[in-house]
Formats: sequence, structure tokens, C-alpha cells
Amino acid sequence: MTDRPSRPARSEFKLFRPIATRWMDNDAYGHVNNVHYYSYFDSAVNGWLVEKGLLTITESPTIGLVVESGCTYFESVAFPDALEAGIAVAHLGRSSVRYRIAIFKQGAQAAAAQGHFVHVYVDRETQKPVEIPRETRAMLSELT
Repeated sequence: MTDRPSRPARSEFKLFRPIATRWMDNDAYGHVNNVHYYSYFDSAVNGWLVEKGLLTITESPTIGLVVESGCTYFESVAFPDALEAGIAVAHLGRSSVRYRIAIFKQGAQAAAAQGHFVHVYVDRETQKPVEIPRETRAMLSELT
């Protein structure tokens, strides 16, 4: 078994996005089911990209496709908890970016969960890898 990542602190992240839990996120055990964390990660990152004008969902000629993801859980969260996603860039390559994302209960100093996902930037039409657009790279660099 691999080494378990340490529980991240709020101070390790520069960018935070609010996440609203929903009634349907809870499972039979009374906490947010693991599958929803991946949706939180995706929504937090892509929401930021859209907000910054770096992604127009139906029109951008270059898009990021998720090619890898993972999550480690430290404590349960449940509806109606208000959550925050801390976002950082762990690695910025030529055509890919690895995001580090932590889910915090609102105001908490230690993360309830930590995950990652990798976007590979591709041409929308050909689906072939391309360089990360210059403006996107500049914004991502601020999160390293």
C-alpha cells in the first residue's frame, strides 16, 4: 500500500471556491458519498476557469480533459454542511496540469478530503494534445 497523504491545512491553498452540499449527496450512512467529491473537484476547477474567462464551455477551441483523478478522505461531511474547495496547481506541464484540491468544512483549518485531477489540454475538434494556452498558463502559474 502507498503512503497516505498528510491532511492539508487551509494555509496551503491560495484559491477557495464555495461548494454547497445537497440533500442527494448524502448516502445511506448519513454522509456525502465518495463519488460526489469528484464532482466537487471538477466543479470547483472548471467554475474558476469559466469565471476567469479561460473556458467557454461550448466554444473554446482548446479544452481540458480529465485523464486521472484520486481522493483521500480524512473526515466525513454531510448535507447541509457548507464546504470550500481549496485549489492549487501541483504540476504545470506543456499540455497538462495537475490540480491539488482539498475540501474544507467552511472555515475549518484542516481538510476533510484531499484529491487531485489532471487536465490534458486538447484541440476540441481533433482531441489531440496541444500546449496550454498562454493566458491559461499564466493564471495557473499563480496557483503553484
